[in-house]
Amino acid sequence: MDTIASLFSFITYPVSWVIVQFHTLYGAIFGDNTGWAWGLSIVSLVVLIRICLIPLFVKQIKSTRNMQVLQPKMKAIQERYKSDKQRQSEEMMKLYKETGTNPLSSCLPILAQSPFFFALYHVLSAIASGKTIGVIDQPLLDSARQAHIFGAPLAAKFMDSEATVQALGASLTDVRVVTAVMIVMMSASQFFTQRQLMTKNVDLTVKTPYMQQQKMLMYVFPLIFAGMGINFPVGVLVYWLTTNVWTMGQQMYVINQNPTPGSKAQTHYLERLLKSVTAHGEVRGRARRNTIKRIVAKGPDRNDIERKFITGLAKLGLVAQEDGTVTKSDTALAEAEGGSALKRQQPKRQTKAKRQSGTTQAGAAQPGAAQPGAAKETDSTASEAKTSLQKQDDKPKPAGKPASGSSRQAKSGQRRGPQRPKHPSKK
Repeated sequence: MDTIASLFSFITYPVSWVIVQFHTLYGAIFGDNTGWAWGLSIVSLVVLIRICLIPLFVKQIKSTRNMQVLQPKMKAIQERYKSDKQRQSEEMMKLYKETGTNPLSSCLPILAQSPFFFALYHVLSAIASGKTIGVIDQPLLDSARQAHIFGAPLAAKFMDSEATVQALGASLTDVRVVTAVMIVMMSASQFFTQRQLMTKNVDLTVKTPYMQQQKMLMYVFPLIFAGMGINFPVGVLVYWLTTNVWTMGQQMYVINQNPTPGSKAQTHYLERLLKSVTAHGEVRGRARRNTIKRIVAKGPDRNDIERKFITGLAKLGLVAQEDGTVTKSDTALAEAEGGSALKRQQPKRQTKAKRQSGTTQAGAAQPGAAQPGAAKETDSTASEAKTSLQKQDDKPKPAGKPASGSSRQAKSGQRRGPQRPKHPSKK
């Protein structure tokens, strides 16, 4: 870790300068040698860096969504050119270019933040060794070595020996308890951030290997950070815990305000938007108008959640416009009510057995229904036909000929098996 941190030594001067400036501010409030002054200086450094990285975070969100949308097309390309890896790579790059997607954009915030992370690690390692670094001179070095966060020195590590910890003016038990709690909190915040992304902001209608990969990383990343955390100084743990909490809150805001289409977050967002429109009769806020504008622009390509939202507006007598506003329309209300009425009146589909039994009953009842005044005549005709059929059955059958409905082959154009006798009225 020290070797990697030394590679970013060129940025240790600006990082140490920012920390000293914040320490001057907080030192005037809490005292120069307190853990609050130095700890809040590191927290403020994180906040400053993350504010500068907001544009990269927006690109990360867009790239992640584009990758989710492109997964079915990518899978089709892989199956089509699975025997030609070069053609497969060319088609993938062509797809990325056409859609404006960069797979590396999802890693940009971490990559951009890593130099500051290792520079801070380099600064804290120098403080633990008693060496001046950057703009931290000897008086500031002595002040930083005296600073404790809940009894743990700023530069102490979980794996430090008892002699090293005592040299910093603390006990090994305090250091390990504080670092263990911070490592657990750091891993838990990482897990919750990834879980929030997978359970709320993913299109559940599309099942792709990308989702399985992200689900696996949800469990792997916290374990990786927990293993690395035992070698981090307390100050670096403060830095990493703060950036995880920032990421979690930032992602929660994005999910609530700009959810992925087809996700659970979009369902909750459009439900809140529909309630707001119901209460005020209009769309309030530019972000909400932009959301409705995107839904209207999709047309027939809307998902089920968006169609349900448009139907909810129609039931209120409102129609979404291309500019993101809504207007009243009696036609939309009538169409919504008419569609729901037709949907309620649609009969249930019957089984084949019920349809056959119903047809048989209707055929048996049809002659009586057609001539209600001739019931006696019909009964007499039926009895005569029955007597005639019985006489035909009593006649001796010629030898050597199989009975009707037996293994005898059916003639061409005739149905196999026993034939149903014709109705007496059709003889």
